[in-house]
Amino acid sequence: MKRKQITHNDSATSTSSTTRINRREFLRLGLVTAGVIALRKAMPVLAGGKGGTVTRYPLRIPPGASPYNSFPLSAAPATTDLGGGKLSSVLAYNGSFPGPTFRANTGDNVSIQFTNELSGATSVHWHGMVVPTTSDGQPQDLVASGASYAYQYPIIQRACLNWYHPHPHMETGKQVVLGLAGAFIINDAEEAALALPSGAYELPLIIRDANYDSAGNLVYNPTSSGFLAKNPMVNGTRDPYLNVDTALYRFRVLNGASARLFKLALSNGAPFVLIGNDGGLLETAVSINQIEFSPGERLDLLMDFRGLPVGTKVTLQDVNTGWNLLEFRVTRQVTDNHTIPTTLSTIARLSNPVTTRLFSFDGMTRINGLEYDMNRIDFQVPFGQTELWRFTTNGNAPHPVHIHGASFQVQSRRGGRGTLFPWERGWKDTVLLNDRETIDILIRFDGYKGRYLMHCHKLEHEDQGMMTNFLVV
Repeated sequence: MKRKQITHNDSATSTSSTTRINRREFLRLGLVTAGVIALRKAMPVLAGGKGGTVTRYPLRIPPGASPYNSFPLSAAPATTDLGGGKLSSVLAYNGSFPGPTFRANTGDNVSIQFTNELSGATSVHWHGMVVPTTSDGQPQDLVASGASYAYQYPIIQRACLNWYHPHPHMETGKQVVLGLAGAFIINDAEEAALALPSGAYELPLIIRDANYDSAGNLVYNPTSSGFLAKNPMVNGTRDPYLNVDTALYRFRVLNGASARLFKLALSNGAPFVLIGNDGGLLETAVSINQIEFSPGERLDLLMDFRGLPVGTKVTLQDVNTGWNLLEFRVTRQVTDNHTIPTTLSTIARLSNPVTTRLFSFDGMTRINGLEYDMNRIDFQVPFGQTELWRFTTNGNAPHPVHIHGASFQVQSRRGGRGTLFPWERGWKDTVLLNDRETIDILIRFDGYKGRYLMHCHKLEHEDQGMMTNFLVV
């Protein structure tokens, strides 16, 4: 039997150590988990940082959609049940909070007819998608209230989880927090050949925080340093639970918060199996107990409920706050023979940068000392040229650095946490920069020429001016 290399972390800040386990041993992780549960006392279900038991509600699964043939997509005020049957006011795509989960294949042509039914201007940015400037949904290209716009582009990248959200300057945080976000999954032949969990066993999880007014409606009440709300939410559901089978599940996880970092862990101490991030599959699977990720970052996680007795409850937790985000309830015994492939993907490494660019994220409003000016181009990048970009900060982190128009490969982190984490390998479009850290990435723009953006994805920093325009020429 072939053997595979699995990297195991005991904490999100530890240095990876490597052990080798074979596939049969990997499948026994579920049995180990069952033993751990049997030895542990039942944990209280907490929500919003408050003690005591709470009522949990079924996790909402956003409707699926195919982004072809002028698929109609609208942004409008709506009401929705956040849990418990009481309707709350939100902003929604096609009346759904979160918006529909698009699914398409590499090589497909996306055609979406967007209509803005909000009271103010907006746009749709396809975060992580490599698209022409005309379809990137940048602040210069807003759709006025009552107007429509056709987003059309080919899918020229590998399988991965992306997402879509508004991008109007000084209004992005408000529109996203009030509800405008949705997942966009790309599939390809390489991924399909792995026979990973699919259908009912592959689900998006959009994790965020939220505040409510006295009537239970979503509210946006940020500070200049960021919107850190008091209540967790997954897929637009307060205090959710999900009934699961004794099977291997694939969860496509997005940090959809405006400013909050989430550090994920499972209540029974079992590891996640990390198979991908922003830009798709990693080269090999990684077994890891905790993962911290920032707004805009994505995770592709396998969770193994095989071997657990029916009636078991396991909770997805945020270690940073103590929140219990999502309760998994094992409700049905099935037979599942999925295995984790020895090799997930082959990733071509960028190398030999021809130039180095330095970017300082200053305070909460500036990059390299400049606040965003919609009409100013700050630098030009040659098409098809590999460059090294170096990120530093003068304080007020975290700064999740997001780049439009290309994915990149993180090379190193010096100072601060001082390591490159497993979820930062492969291809990325957002990387977390903390205080006292220097991060190097390699990037090459080989999709399209045109105007693109780099910015902090803490949305309050973005809205206050921590963005820069550049041209790919």
